[in-house]
Amino acid sequence: MIVIYGIKDNLNPIKARLSDIIHQCMQATLGLPEDKRAHRFIALDKADFYYPGGRSDDYTVIEINMMVGRKPATQKALIKALFSAIETQLNIKPVDIEITIKEQAAYQWGFRGMTGDEVSDLNYKVDV
Repeated sequence: MIVIYGIKDNLNPIKARLSDIIHQCMQATLGLPEDKRAHRFIALDKADFYYPGGRSDDYTVIEINMMVGRKPATQKALIKALFSAIETQLNIKPVDIEITIKEQAAYQWGFRGMTGDEVSDLNYKVDV
């Protein structure tokens, strides 16, 4: 699951395109299938979104939650792909993007009525 935060006046007009960009990067880097998009957009009033100095109102936070298993090189490639694609396609500078990857053990995920370590039919690999 991916949670994206930003100022609503800047985030709402681009959220569909940003979702596409994020998912394309996830597919290309992690091998996720087309139907594994789980994005949540949190569009905040400017008064409710404090961010570091040197950033613009385009400042966007992307939190990526995933099961443990992706190699550090794969995770770094994903982060770099996101920076590049977002800048190229949406003209948001990397200084205005913050990306965090949060990993949890498979048993800490619950979906389709079971935990992630019980699933045997994933159509993508976690250990990439």
